[in-house]
Amino acid sequence: MKRRTFNKGLQASLLSLGLAPIQSMQATTYSLKTPAALNPGDKVGLIAPAGPVAPEKVANAITNMQNLGLEPVYNEIALKKHGYFSASDQERLDDLHQMFANKEIKGIWSLRGGYGCTRILPFIKYDLIRKNPKVFVGYSDITALHHAFCKEAGLKTYHGPVASSQVFSAFTSKNLQQVFFSGQKEIEVLPYEQEEANYRQPALTLYSGQAEGKLTGGNLTLLAAMAGTPFAPSYKNKIVFIEEIGEKPYRIDRMFTQLLQATDIRKANGIIFGIFHDCQPKTEENSLTLMETIQDFVEKVKLPSIYGFPIGHIPDMVTLPMDARAMLDADHNHVIYKL
Repeated sequence: MKRRTFNKGLQASLLSLGLAPIQSMQATTYSLKTPAALNPGDKVGLIAPAGPVAPEKVANAITNMQNLGLEPVYNEIALKKHGYFSASDQERLDDLHQMFANKEIKGIWSLRGGYGCTRILPFIKYDLIRKNPKVFVGYSDITALHHAFCKEAGLKTYHGPVASSQVFSAFTSKNLQQVFFSGQKEIEVLPYEQEEANYRQPALTLYSGQAEGKLTGGNLTLLAAMAGTPFAPSYKNKIVFIEEIGEKPYRIDRMFTQLLQATDIRKANGIIFGIFHDCQPKTEENSLTLMETIQDFVEKVKLPSIYGFPIGHIPDMVTLPMDARAMLDADHNHVIYKL
């Protein structure tokens, strides 16, 4: 089939489904723009761009936003359920676009992760986002939106807790206040700063050394899934942070292998591993341990690395500005990042 005929047929098929790529799949890199800061009393849009959100989780989200002094706003779409999605692709796109277009909304906070963000990446109106930069927060499956917004819209976003998490802990709230309301220029995270944290797990040095670079990363499953797509990040000269949940070591190994073979992660400057919650093998399984699997990857990249940084599917986590300048001291499990 001729390419022109095929492309016309593809566009017609997409249109018949109510979807068509908003712009070319050829990614464009823009200078990143830091959105205007949030202020107490600001309206924040709650969206569910991936999985469905249970009613009690929406109640958590409202409480979390109000505790931060923000006014939560959401559309009916965010409360829907469509199998393992919160709503159809088009409905989730519409909700996302409406929140960015609404001038009264000063920030957008993902209610939860789950699965579905990668499906909508080619259809997002990146020009709309570029013209209406706003604070955007989330993690897990939201990793896909972070990288797409950075690469296609030039928007600096924030890898942080989803709104519907259990009521934010003192540790999480303190860090959110530092990031969004304190006026601080940088944040320092020390290995035993977790006095207020629940998990009280000090970071471990996996590979010695110091490194500086801009922050990038997110959920391992999403980073592996995005490899080879126009929306995948470059890791060259970056400090890469990685978290995961509920994956067996062999699956984690497979995703690490994908990153090694399909990306430039060997050219990163350093690696920050968060908490890989519920990723240990069962005792009866013939398996490497989680830490053996991670250490094997670290030995391949040979970059300053730590494990146990407070990010991931855990009650106490820090919020990281994507593309912010950071310093990693792996010998002392010490991280400083700029705001």
